[in-house]
Amino acid sequence: MTDTATLTAGLHKALPPIAYAGNPLDRADAVRTDPARLATVQAAAGARLLVLDGLSPEFSAEGGLVWAPLAAAPEGADLVFLGLDPQGHGCFAAVAPALGGSTAPAAPNLRAMLDAMPAADLAIYGGARSLVDWHARHRFCARCGHATRAAKGGWQRSCTNAACGAEHFPRVDPVTIMLVEHDGRLLLGRQPRFPAGRYSALAGFVEPGETVEEAVAREVLEEAGVRVRDVRYVASQPWPYPSSLMLACHALADDPAIAIDHAELEDARWFTRAEVTAALEGRPDAPFGAPTHTAVARHLLEWWMVARG
Repeated sequence: MTDTATLTAGLHKALPPIAYAGNPLDRADAVRTDPARLATVQAAAGARLLVLDGLSPEFSAEGGLVWAPLAAAPEGADLVFLGLDPQGHGCFAAVAPALGGSTAPAAPNLRAMLDAMPAADLAIYGGARSLVDWHARHRFCARCGHATRAAKGGWQRSCTNAACGAEHFPRVDPVTIMLVEHDGRLLLGRQPRFPAGRYSALAGFVEPGETVEEAVAREVLEEAGVRVRDVRYVASQPWPYPSSLMLACHALADDPAIAIDHAELEDARWFTRAEVTAALEGRPDAPFGAPTHTAVARHLLEWWMVARG
């Protein structure tokens, strides 16, 4: 069988881009770490504010993001510097004082609108959402409990307690998401929270002290009772609910016997190539509903179809 790493080379060029990736803004670290330069960018006439309703975006008539003059930011809000647009204008998001942190993914109707959002706008929104949510949930120091304040253009929070002085940075949680293959079939599972009929790749957080490969093997064994080998990295995706890095992988199994952990999964099954094809095409006779276009799980399925074609 062809090695997965070899199959991966060049295949992504034949697939749609990964959602939430490809942010067109220049993160401009030299600006966000220089208070004087950042102040100049903020004061410039072209500085603009991403319009959010809590953690959700406002949508333009064309389905894209909505921007306002920076002066529209709520009074007392922390400003997060998202970066410079291609014209060199500063782009910001506001963390309103009353905003509470939320780890919930987008509601189904919002997900549908995000599915249709232009790729560049979706990538900007994903990064902004993760940052704004992190600020809302980290107003106090995890070391001493004192209040924190935004620093470095919103890419850091600093403890206001001089005796502590801790510096806190936006966190990213690594999550493995994997296709397991056996004899030309894929192992997919569903969680109770999924829409009716939806199946997707198994997934789980990387735990302290383990590699991505070890995390893939552990999660598949824990959730479905299947032992895997030859774990290979395929792609990654920033996922802003609240702030994960999805590490998409492929693995092989020698024994297809399934033992489901029902605390983790409602169901898990092996699906043939024909069944995966029907799901991706959205056919009425499909045995399951495929993940949405914004999920890297769908990219994995499409990648597998091309790789095994």
